[in-house]
Order: sequence, then C-alpha cells, then structure tokens
Amino acid sequence: QVQLVESGGGLVQAGGSLTLSCAASGFSFKDYYMSWVRQVPGRGREWVAGIFADGSLAQYVDSVKGRFTISRDNVKNLLYLQMNNLKSEDTAVYRCTKDPEKGPFGQGTQVTVSS
Repeated sequence: QVQLVESGGGLVQAGGSLTLSCAASGFSFKDYYMSWVRQVPGRGREWVAGIFADGSLAQYVDSVKGRFTISRDNVKNLLYLQMNNLKSEDTAVYRCTKDPEKGPFGQGTQVTVSS
C-alpha cells in the first residue's frame, strides 16, 4: 500500500524559507518520477515541481523557478522541497505524489505565508 507522509510546513513571513519532506513507502520509490503539488481551498490542484527517478533532472512551474528546489534521497525514500523567498501566493496545502493526475496523495502539509 502506497503511503506518503508530508511534513515541514508552517507559518512564515514573506521572503522566508521552509523545507518540506515527504516520506514514501509501499512502492519502489527509486523507480518513480516524483512530484510536489499544492492546492488552495476552492481552487484546483497545481503541479509545482517534479524530479526524475534518478534525480538527474528537476522541473518546475514557472511561478516557483529560481525559488524552489526539489530533491530526493533514494536510499531513505525521502522527497524534499526547499522553498526560498516565499510569497503570499505560495500559501497552500502541499502534497507529494508519484502521479500528479491520479495520485495517491499524502495528507499534505500546510504552508502559510504572511505578507
């Protein structure tokens, strides 16, 4: 059974930083492209960043390029999202997934950026 557990969210002032973590289990983590997605209540899910299975390539939505960094540890089955220079529009629940369209998704971690 796939299990994804996110952590690291919180309340931060605009311009601040947070690092999110996702602990994955129940599947062969090292073989999957992994993504972070975010969602604001009343709005659709937005793909934020993704990383190839071997970590060789990372991809980002334009709005976070240069501010967010996705990384992974295939030994510990961990996915990370380093978020710098946070903006109020980054406020959302962040989830990790191996399939940003179909899921499954973790319970998510709330990121709130105050301006």
